[in-house]
Amino acid sequence: MNRLGSSTSPYLLQHAENPVAWWPWSEQAFAEARERDVPVFLSVGYSACHWCHVMAHESFEHEATAAYLNEHFVCIKVDREERPDVDAIYMNATVAMIGQGGWPMSCFLTPDGKPFFAGTYFPLEGRPGMASFQDILAALVDAWRNKRDQITEIGSSIVDQLAARDLGTGGVAYDDDLLDRAVTQLGRDFDPVDAGFGGAPKFPPSMVLDFLLRHHRRTLSAEALTMVAKTCERMARGGMYDQLAGGFARYSVDGQWVVPHFEKMLYDNALLLDVYTNWWAVDGTPLAERIARETADFLLAELRTPEGGFASALDADTEGEEGRFYVWTPSELTDVLGPEEAAWVMRLCEVIPAGTFEHGSSVLQLHQDPDDADRWQAARTALRTARATRTRPGRDDKVVAAWNGLAISALARAGVIFQEPAYVAAAVKAAELIRDVHLDGDLLYRTSRDGRRGDALGVLEDYSAYAHACLVLLGITGDASWLPVAEGLLDRVLEHFVADGTFYDTADDAEALVWRPKDPTDNASPSGVSLAAEALMVYAGVTGSARHELAAGQALAASAGLGARAARFAGRGLAVAETIASGPQEIAIVGESPELLRTALVEAQWGTPLASGSPGSDVPLMLSRDLVSGQPAAYVCEKFTCKQPVVLPEDLRALVAAPR
Repeated sequence: MNRLGSSTSPYLLQHAENPVAWWPWSEQAFAEARERDVPVFLSVGYSACHWCHVMAHESFEHEATAAYLNEHFVCIKVDREERPDVDAIYMNATVAMIGQGGWPMSCFLTPDGKPFFAGTYFPLEGRPGMASFQDILAALVDAWRNKRDQITEIGSSIVDQLAARDLGTGGVAYDDDLLDRAVTQLGRDFDPVDAGFGGAPKFPPSMVLDFLLRHHRRTLSAEALTMVAKTCERMARGGMYDQLAGGFARYSVDGQWVVPHFEKMLYDNALLLDVYTNWWAVDGTPLAERIARETADFLLAELRTPEGGFASALDADTEGEEGRFYVWTPSELTDVLGPEEAAWVMRLCEVIPAGTFEHGSSVLQLHQDPDDADRWQAARTALRTARATRTRPGRDDKVVAAWNGLAISALARAGVIFQEPAYVAAAVKAAELIRDVHLDGDLLYRTSRDGRRGDALGVLEDYSAYAHACLVLLGITGDASWLPVAEGLLDRVLEHFVADGTFYDTADDAEALVWRPKDPTDNASPSGVSLAAEALMVYAGVTGSARHELAAGQALAASAGLGARAARFAGRGLAVAETIASGPQEIAIVGESPELLRTALVEAQWGTPLASGSPGSDVPLMLSRDLVSGQPAAYVCEKFTCKQPVVLPEDLRALVAAPR
C-alpha cells in the first residue's frame, strides 16, 4: 500500500503510483519498522531533480526491486523542500559516511532513526565503480540479520558525531577588519578569466555578490564591484540564463557558464533578482536592469500560482531528457527563422554544428549585445513562440514560505526601483497568501499547494524570510498591518528557536529528531540564522527594540567564524554585517512620495530599515514624524535620533549615499 496519494508535495505525488509501498515521514512508519524488526530505507529528493527521476524509473518502478524493498524494509519518501530539517540531518550523515552528498539521497536507518549506511544515486544494474542497487539491498539485509551489533554501533556513532558538530564562532565577531579580509579571501577564490568563484560546477554566488555590493556601497571598494560586475555579466550572457524568456537555471556544469543544469528554482531567481536590482542601483549598468526586469517577469509568468504565491521550481527534464525544452540544433533554428536569420542567430548565440550540449544541440548564449536590437527581438520572439509548442518542463507548484519570502522582498524592491507597480502588487498578493494560508496563530506552516496548507511546520528560514518580507512591505507599501505579522513571527523565533544565544533550525516544540540541526552555512539559499539576523536587525530599526537588536547580534555571531574561515559560505551573514557596519541608519518617509521612496531604496545601503506611511502611523519609527510644510518628508535617523527632515530626493540622496 502506497500512502503518498493525499500529499500536498508534487514530488511525493510523483511516487504515489510506485509499486514501492512508500510511507511519508511519520512516527507510524518507524513504528511499523519496529514491529516488523526491519530497517528503514529513507529516500530524499525533490521534483526538479534529474537523477531522482532516473533512480525512480530504474528502481522504484521496477516490480522485482519494489517487492524486495517492501519485504525487507519500511520505505519512507521525503521531499527535501518540504522537510529541510529531515534532509539536513541525513545529508550531514551521508557526508559523514561517504564524504559527499547529493540527491537522490538514499539512507538506511535503524527503526529509531539512526543512519547506518548512506549514498546518493544507486543504479539498478551495476557498472564500473558502482554496485547495483539490488546488490546493496541484499548486503544490507544480510548485515541486518547477522551484524546487528555493528549496525547499532555505526548508527549511534554517526548521531554522536552530528551532535558534536560545532559551526559556531569560537569567539569571533564581525568587524570592519573581518569584512575587509572576507573580500580579500573572495578575491583569491575569484576566477579572473571566467568570473565566479572556484571551478566547475559553478553555482550562482548570489549571497556573496550581495555582500560584495553592500561592501562596495560602504567602502567604494573597486575590487568588490569588479567581482560582482564580471560575475553578473558572465552569468547573464551564458547558458545558465534563459536568453529567450528570462530566468536562471540552478548552476553551470562547466566553469565557463555554458551548459546549465536546467532546473529553475524559485530561490535562485529571487536572490538573483535582488542582486541584479542592487547592481543597477549601484552603477546603473543597462544589463543589470534588463536582467532584473526579465527575471521579475519570469517569476510572474512562469512561477506564479493561481492563488498568488510562487511555485518552487521548473523541472530540468522534458520527455525524459534533460534540457530538451531549452536547446536548439542548427536545423531547428533554420526551420523557425529561415537560413539567413538562423545563420545570424547561430553566430550571435554560439550555436555550433557539433553542439555545445548533447546530440548536436546547443544552449543559447549572448556574449555581446546584438548590433541590431530589433532584429534580435524579432528572432527571440519567433523562437520563444516555436519553443512554446514543445512539451513544457514540469512545475513543482507547492508554495514554500521561505522562498516566497525571498521573492516578496526582491519583487517589492524591484517594483519601486524600476517603477513597475505590478511587481509590488505581486509581492503583496504572495505575502497575503502566506499570511492567510500558512499562518495559524503563531505557527507558520512551510508549504501549501492549491491553497491547501501542508502538514510540515515552518523552520527557522521560513519564519525569518517571511518576517523580513513583511518588514520590506511595511517600508514600501506604508501598510502598518505588516508590522504585527513580523512581530509575531520573530517573537516565536526568539521563544522557540533560540536557546542560550544559539539559533536552531527547528523549534523546541517541533517533532524531536535524532539531532536538532543548527547550520549557519549560506549555501544554495540563505541559512535560517542569517535570515533571522536580517529580519531582527530591520525590526529593531523600525521599532527601536533593544531585545531584537541584541538577538540580531547573537544571530550574526553564529556565522562570523564561518565568514572568517570560508566567506563563500557566509554571504548573507556578511551582507547583514555590512548593513550594520554602514551606520546603521533608519529611514522614515512620511506622506506619499514615490520619488523619496525610490531614492531611499536606490541610494541607501541595501537592507537599511525603512518605514513609510501617513502622518500618525503607529509604527514606532514614524511616531512624531510629520509632513514638512504640507509636503512628504524623509527622516534619516540613527537609533531613532534623526537629522532634519528633507523633502527633495537630491537632499535625501546626500544624507544616505555618502560613504560613511
